[in-house]
Amino acid sequence: MPDSNFIDYVKIFCKSGKGGAGSRHFNRTKTNPRGGPDGGDGGKGGDVVLLGNSQLWTLLHLKYRKHITAEDGVGGSRANMTGRTGESIVLEVPLGTVAKNAETGEYLFEITEEQERKVLVPGGRGGLGNQHFATSTNQAPDYAQPGEAGDEKWIVLELKILADVGLVGFPNAGKSTLLSVVSAAKPEIADYPFTTLVPNLGVVPYRDHRSFVMADIPGIIEGAHEGRGLGHRFLRHIERNSVLLFLIPADSKGHYKEYQVLLNELEQFNPELLMKRKIIAISKSDLLDEELKNEITSEFPEDTGVIFFSAVAQKGIQELKDILWKAINEPLN
Repeated sequence: MPDSNFIDYVKIFCKSGKGGAGSRHFNRTKTNPRGGPDGGDGGKGGDVVLLGNSQLWTLLHLKYRKHITAEDGVGGSRANMTGRTGESIVLEVPLGTVAKNAETGEYLFEITEEQERKVLVPGGRGGLGNQHFATSTNQAPDYAQPGEAGDEKWIVLELKILADVGLVGFPNAGKSTLLSVVSAAKPEIADYPFTTLVPNLGVVPYRDHRSFVMADIPGIIEGAHEGRGLGHRFLRHIERNSVLLFLIPADSKGHYKEYQVLLNELEQFNPELLMKRKIIAISKSDLLDEELKNEITSEFPEDTGVIFFSAVAQKGIQELKDILWKAINEPLN
């Protein structure tokens, strides 16, 4: 895959700080040679933290930052003084970033809100100073806890694009062309499969100075849920879209069959995707007459709405935007 400024997957090694050791100090002076314990607690080790930033759209800034190490906590000292807490490392990430354990695949959490802050790898606790271990029978304990070790693990961060409308279709369905027409986005467009190798986002202007976000998801192929083609790498982006717009080209040999294959790929990847609002649009329709449109519509069940448009000929674009706006803003029954 060619180099790109859009990075939606990184694997990083994270190490939190270890806690500082507790102090074994005694408050003994010339005037008080038998003073009691006054060792302070050790400071907590620094955390590795993820912070949501709505101004970020990619994980590019983490691509070459493979090792993340937080600061260790400082040991306690005399006069019951607690050691300084180790400085945490805060990694800003786009909304829709999912954190997973790289070794086990365990899902940890997802960042979905601006300034949402979650600890990825917690730092070790500081050890207790000897002041905590004084008793009536042992008034001069020469013991303090060592700091707790920090944690370290390989973490995978995956980005799921957050958009109002996700374009779903096989390669060459016309998704990039549509996005380039309805928004200011300029995705690469050519007449061969997999022109789109990274998701593209576009802000679509609507009536009365309103707008919505559309995402061009790289083409799905049959077997994508098993990792074929671009596979899982881009199917996950569909999970964050409010409305799914299925694009089927007018010259398809089987429009309804193609729709069923797309649905099956989504269901095999994540059955919850089928609960989203779905709209079927036949692209490249500028050469279709009414008879052919009726013939294509008849392939689908009667209660299925089908819209025809041509991005190149600028036909049916406003009607499509009206339907999408209504779908975005009307709650599902």
